[in-house]
Amino acid sequence: MPLAIVSVTNDLTTDQRVDRTCRTLVKAGYDVLLVGRKRRISIPLRPRPYRTKRMRLVFDKGPFFYAEYNFRLFWYLLFHQYELIVSNDLDTLAANYLANRVKRSLSKIRNPKFEIRNPKSEIRHLHDCHEYFRGVPELNGRNKVLRVWKWIEDRIFPSLGMVMAVNRSVADLYGKEYGKRIEVIRNVPFRKPASGKTGKSSFGIRDDRKIILYQGAVNVGRGIEEAILAMKHVKTNALLVIAGIGDLYDKLKEFPVQAGVAEKVRFMGQVPLEELHSLTSAADIGLSIEKDISVNYRYCLPNKFLDYIQAGVPVLVSPFPEMKGIVDHYMIGEFIGGHDPAGLALHMDSMLSDKEKLAIYRRNLEKAAEELCWENEEPKLLKIVTRDG
Repeated sequence: MPLAIVSVTNDLTTDQRVDRTCRTLVKAGYDVLLVGRKRRISIPLRPRPYRTKRMRLVFDKGPFFYAEYNFRLFWYLLFHQYELIVSNDLDTLAANYLANRVKRSLSKIRNPKFEIRNPKSEIRHLHDCHEYFRGVPELNGRNKVLRVWKWIEDRIFPSLGMVMAVNRSVADLYGKEYGKRIEVIRNVPFRKPASGKTGKSSFGIRDDRKIILYQGAVNVGRGIEEAILAMKHVKTNALLVIAGIGDLYDKLKEFPVQAGVAEKVRFMGQVPLEELHSLTSAADIGLSIEKDISVNYRYCLPNKFLDYIQAGVPVLVSPFPEMKGIVDHYMIGEFIGGHDPAGLALHMDSMLSDKEKLAIYRRNLEKAAEELCWENEEPKLLKIVTRDG
């Protein structure tokens, strides 16, 4: 069975995009190994239909982390036989590309440590753009770091044979920059029936209390601080639930106390993939209110937004192109007018109090969920990984 090695820089716990990719590769007949890292805060992984490896690293973030990860990944790939490698985002690209180049050269030496299992075939490299990496807000104003990433990307990206992106906006950005055809494989979830609105008690929340949910990375520019402050003005019996971790997690955990809304905000921390859908389905509104502070945010199609749809949860989102197109097409929610906490609260109260409108959104979400699912997107990925060349 041919081996596919998929690599990411996260700890594999909550990366749904990569999990779906790995499951599709298994369906395509590959023995799949997913490589990431293991952090001090990482939770155990549950069994999956593919193998996983998490490397313990000395550095946890910053340039030394990326350098150490790519160095370790390069040597790991070099001493393993594979037919396909999948790099995810720019932060894993260098190790994959260099290992592939070196290994293909060394395979001609007929050394069994380096030889390709089928020397007549090419080692294939698929690159997946989860975002426009150089447009992430963490790189705003960091021109030296940005130049390093651009230098790496400029030297590798033009020579890549197979590239896919999570949405049309990201594909167009890279396609225009490098003159390449980028396949669009949207980041939609597996089809899952909504589990209803009766599961709140299993999370320690009274069934008569409304849930305003934010799920995903707790990072800069996600509108989380404003959502917390908005709870001071929300009149509905509602709880803001924040499911996820990130760079701002420790700092923001103390923020509700400082803002005087400790009883109206709950941090759930890192929720395993297998449990997340139940929590999402219990929500009454799903938030995806990123700020327009970077190219990457402006053209995002967030996991959480698509998870809300699959769980039948009406959305309150920023009017960015990718999300706006879907919300307008299916009529499944509303847009914020800004990040003023009082204004956000008015919008939250308006949605939560209008039962008739919420019912319409939920009916429309049924159609959206049927169409925006991995079962409809997967054939395009299968076509990429099974075609010759």
